[in-house]
Amino acid sequence: MKIDIVEIIGWIGAVLITGSYFLNIQGKLDAKDTRYVWANAIGGICFIINTYFHHAYPSMAVNIIWVLIALAALLRKK
Repeated sequence: MKIDIVEIIGWIGAVLITGSYFLNIQGKLDAKDTRYVWANAIGGICFIINTYFHHAYPSMAVNIIWVLIALAALLRKK
């Protein structure tokens, strides 16, 4: 069984986004915390890479928007 790097990148994105969301709803990580925003930005980039290679363009578009929102939040903090 061959594990493709694109699949690993996709799983990393899934863990970052769902993990940070889980920590948020558990009250352990605030949505305005830089770590939360970075996890969403990096996770979204991972999803963009994965969905691009799978030609899942609607999902890729959603993740591009997701990353732009995260980047805007990071820039607003500076």
